[in-house]
Amino acid sequence: MDLKLLLTTFGLVFLAELGDKTQLATFCFSADCTSRTSVFLGAAGALVLSSLIAVLFGTAVSRFIPPNYIKIGAGLFFVIVGIWMLYSSARPVSPV
Repeated sequence: MDLKLLLTTFGLVFLAELGDKTQLATFCFSADCTSRTSVFLGAAGALVLSSLIAVLFGTAVSRFIPPNYIKIGAGLFFVIVGIWMLYSSARPVSPV
């Protein structure tokens, strides 16, 4: 096991998840119910499963597409989504 890779992955995922909608949803669930253990296990299980899917998909895709192209594609995707979000938030909303 590559400890440096493990710690790097942990740190990046931990920082990326802080304050995102998943954490906010978990926060709301735990504030609204009495079984906090169920909320924790459900949220942890969902994160583990989504991470497993990402690892399996990344492994499969990297067999056909070089990793540097995947990184470039992911970067472009984030830039496009960011521009789209900025554009959509700058448009005036018509009153209903």
